[in-house]
Amino acid sequence: MDWDKLRIFHAVADAGSLTHAGDTLHLSQSAVSRQIRALEESLNVTLFHRHARGLILTEQGELLFEATNQMVKRLEAAAARIRDSEDEVFGELRVTTTTGFGTLWLAPRLVGLYKKYPALKIDLMLEERVLDLPMREADVAIRMKEPSQADLIRKRLMSIRMRLYASPTYAAEHGMPEKMEDFAQHRLICQLPGAPQVAAGAALVQELMSNDIPSMLTVNNYFGVLQAVLNNLGIGVMPDYLAVAFPQLIRVLPDIESNDVPVFLAYPEELRHSKRVAAFREFVMEEISLYRKQQQT
Repeated sequence: MDWDKLRIFHAVADAGSLTHAGDTLHLSQSAVSRQIRALEESLNVTLFHRHARGLILTEQGELLFEATNQMVKRLEAAAARIRDSEDEVFGELRVTTTTGFGTLWLAPRLVGLYKKYPALKIDLMLEERVLDLPMREADVAIRMKEPSQADLIRKRLMSIRMRLYASPTYAAEHGMPEKMEDFAQHRLICQLPGAPQVAAGAALVQELMSNDIPSMLTVNNYFGVLQAVLNNLGIGVMPDYLAVAFPQLIRVLPDIESNDVPVFLAYPEELRHSKRVAAFREFVMEEISLYRKQQQT
């Protein structure tokens, strides 16, 4: 199969449109169409169903797109390794982590990384879904559990716990519960147990909800929980690292907390010698060390 035709096929399949693919490839729609027809003729198959709203891959087209997708990701990995053969740390590094950790712990600290490596471009992808590192959906991940894939390099960074916090204003206006039964006079702010989140946090929320708390606000990430707590809406279930970033928070019912949640940094074996990955790893380790010192003060 012709590499150039495969490249054009991949762009069309990705865009779902001859016109959009042509814009990406800087080719006319007719030139793209001719290349797709030539590829279909060489394979003796139909790769796309054509209709008014665009193009849909046939079963054979899906198989070929899966293959070209893997090829593209392998080429991107090779390009990254070639770039990392230079001494200077520059270029794009795709980092994935949860919305809460990325927004509340990682992003505020990135200024130190950019000061040291101003030519580095961080693509920070915040979502609860675990991205596939070997398939290059991201370069580096910070996860709230140990990765299960065998072909990843992983390092445990720290442990966190989920605890209960309130704002000083809320505490002054409503008082603080001294035992779980007192929650009948308070509002609990948390994620739903079934929402994507760390297992230990879900278990703690499930335990709290078993006490038949009358008033609740559920949010699908910890950033939202924090904003509600800071705006005096109630008592929130949040990770303990927020106590360092927001020292005004008051811990509620100190005897109640989740089990340890391990935090791991992971990246593919093929990026073992990446200077960008090494720079990010060293930066995170330095920030973890500073964070631990702040916890002790």
